[in-house]
Amino acid sequence: MFSLAVCYKNGEGTEKNFEKAFYWYQKAAEKDHIDAMFNLAVCYRNGEGTEKNFKKAFHWFQKAAKKDHIDAMFYLASSYYIGEGTEKKFEKAFNWFQKAAEKNHTNAMFNLAVCYINGEGTEKNFEKAADKDHINAMFYLADSYYIGEGTEKNFEKAIHWYQKAAEKDHINAMFYLANIYYIGKETEKNFEKAFHWFQKAAKKDHIDAMFYLADIYYNKEGTEKNFEKAIHWFQKAAEKDHIDAMFYLANIYYNGEGIEKNFEKAFYWYQKAAEKYHTNQTNAMFNLAVCYRNGEGTEKNFVKASYWLQKAAEKNNIYAMFNLAVCYKHGEGTEKNLEKAFYWYQKAAEKDHIDAMFSLANIYKIGEGTEKNFEKAFYWFQKAAGRNNTNAMFNLAVFYKNGEGTEKNLEKAFYWYQKTAEKDHIDAMFNLALYVIEMEKEQKRILKKPFIGIKKQQKKIILMQCFVWPIFIILEKE
Repeated sequence: MFSLAVCYKNGEGTEKNFEKAFYWYQKAAEKDHIDAMFNLAVCYRNGEGTEKNFKKAFHWFQKAAKKDHIDAMFYLASSYYIGEGTEKKFEKAFNWFQKAAEKNHTNAMFNLAVCYINGEGTEKNFEKAADKDHINAMFYLADSYYIGEGTEKNFEKAIHWYQKAAEKDHINAMFYLANIYYIGKETEKNFEKAFHWFQKAAKKDHIDAMFYLADIYYNKEGTEKNFEKAIHWFQKAAEKDHIDAMFYLANIYYNGEGIEKNFEKAFYWYQKAAEKYHTNQTNAMFNLAVCYRNGEGTEKNFVKASYWLQKAAEKNNIYAMFNLAVCYKHGEGTEKNLEKAFYWYQKAAEKDHIDAMFSLANIYKIGEGTEKNFEKAFYWFQKAAGRNNTNAMFNLAVFYKNGEGTEKNLEKAFYWYQKTAEKDHIDAMFNLALYVIEMEKEQKRILKKPFIGIKKQQKKIILMQCFVWPIFIILEKE
């Protein structure tokens, strides 16, 4: 009966006839033929030779499964899992997947692993799922050990399972494993292994892996420096919308690193990255503004330069803040607005932009865009001077000399004139020389300490050295 049904189903020795196949499967099944039971269930499930009837399919899958038919076990488990022909019952689904898996049914092993992963019909258990060679389970298990989710952190086991999954071509596992070796978290840095796995993942179109692989070629970590390959992978990642890759590629074209300078391509990639409005790529916005301002790779356009400076400044790019302030101060690409210039100088200064500190101090000094305030001017000159801004040092000396924004302090004035003069600031040299004369005549008390123990002749030599600066200035003017 069963063989006859198979002949009708496959058209062996006769024409295909699903109705007759169904008839003889049913006859054989009613005589307890196990394969016939299973095939009859399939007929009911797929509507072959009869109308679809999931309940009857479930009935015959169950009958065959109880007689150890492996495929029937799997289909019965699937029926319980999705609620086909019966109510959803994850516990029974898990039970039958397990039975079939124990008989080496591959799909059952996979679904059993899924049950362990999702905690369906059993407790979540990534380790058991991973032991079933479920690649995603290996990856999730590695993740669990790595971040300590549902178990204690264990980097050794995390690396083990990332490695297992990576060796079975799990792309994210390749990338994570590479990253672990690259940064050396809880293991020794190993750029060669990082390079190996970044390369494997990159070749499988993992975008971040492409970027890191390019970076490795660019910085000579784990392999020989190779600008050509670096550009290749930056380009690949950039074309897949990796924003950092766009920015790096633009920089390479802009600076001509390993390739001829190409401002047009640099401009193109800066623009692509900038238009993504990614907070990490405010540098692209700023550099795009620079291209517009300098006419590099595009026509000069101060309005667009100002636009992108504004965008980058609003995302806390300090260089953009400073340059935007300059635009507002001079009316470059926008209307002149001293209040806004003051605002952006202040924002940049508060983020430690040295030139902004000096400019802000100057604004307070002259009252441009805000009220004059010598105390605040002194404060910002002092901040900038502490960061070796020469002009700020000079102004700080003047403030100490004149007692502006602080108490008059000739010793500190002398100190800052001297510091500035040592940086070849001509006005500081001149003022220092005059100041020494003034100090010699009127403030001998201040100079007593430095000259203690120095003979009169040596003292004259020191003072003569101070007078050299104005002499040179006169010679230059002539």
